[in-house]
Amino acid sequence: MTSIRSKNVSSKRQPESISTSIQLFERLVQRRDWLIAATASAASIAFPSAKPLTAAEPISCVSSFGRSIGQPKFGLVTYLWGKDMDLSTVIKACQHAGMGGVELRTEHKHAVEPALSAMERKTVRKKFEDSGIELIGYGSNCEFHSPKPEVLAENIEQCKKYIQLMHDCGGSGVKVKPNGFAPNVPNEKTIEQIGKALNELAAYGEGFGQQIRLEVHGKNTSQLSVVRDIFKVADHKNAAVCWNCNGEDLMEPGIEANFKMVRERFGETLHARELDSKDYPYQELMNMLIASHYAGWVLLEARADPTDKFVAMKQQREIFDEMIRIAMKQPTQPKQTK
Repeated sequence: MTSIRSKNVSSKRQPESISTSIQLFERLVQRRDWLIAATASAASIAFPSAKPLTAAEPISCVSSFGRSIGQPKFGLVTYLWGKDMDLSTVIKACQHAGMGGVELRTEHKHAVEPALSAMERKTVRKKFEDSGIELIGYGSNCEFHSPKPEVLAENIEQCKKYIQLMHDCGGSGVKVKPNGFAPNVPNEKTIEQIGKALNELAAYGEGFGQQIRLEVHGKNTSQLSVVRDIFKVADHKNAAVCWNCNGEDLMEPGIEANFKMVRERFGETLHARELDSKDYPYQELMNMLIASHYAGWVLLEARADPTDKFVAMKQQREIFDEMIRIAMKQPTQPKQTK
């Protein structure tokens, strides 16, 4: 089944340090291919009926529900650290920090909004293509829980405008969110309404190459059992979960069980707060991401207000790199397929 993938970054000549990193990466990929071939050979002996792995299998691929397989990447959500930066500054900050991509939030200073003209959209696209930083997608405030049909319709139509915007600017998806249950309405009805809205937008977004990413958000709707039930309705392959590192993740039956509850519907993005905070088990999360072969984006959506955002972003990227290094030493699970 066709999956929505992120756009390729610019092929322009990179600085020497980046070229060196690329060469190292290529050597690692070659070694990976040899290991995959050896593993496939051994598996064919132990499990003759199993589908073999091949060296031609890409390092990053997705299941029919957009679930990434491989190693995660680190990027930025412009809420809150980038909210007062213009677009050029956002890109420079990501370059300085070694972050490969960014999700642009609506209503921030960088002002990438549906009001942009066709020429302005081309300018945004070119800025990202020239920079080597990937425009991962858009952070909208669209929500679909309202019991008022006209409000629901407005949010769906607004999201379609964001889909068109990201298509024109070179992004790969739009983040939406549940925002609680409507009062005096059965929860099951609200869950069904959100799921149906996601299906409509996922079908629409597929035509523009844009994944619809539901952030785990809102009072009670951020419980993973609720998100699971939403995605029982939202069965379109282009609708995906955006894990959000909430306190609810730690509720019974625990983070591992909650993670597994929705993992197969993960899309290309998940959101995290500062990785060195003590109120969330980020190393455990990284371990689970690596063990389940997640190759999407871990996007920093920070809460603090450091004086020097450039320095703070680089520090967070360094923490991420170390956490991934530790996680890579953990046992991994077999790759899952649909």
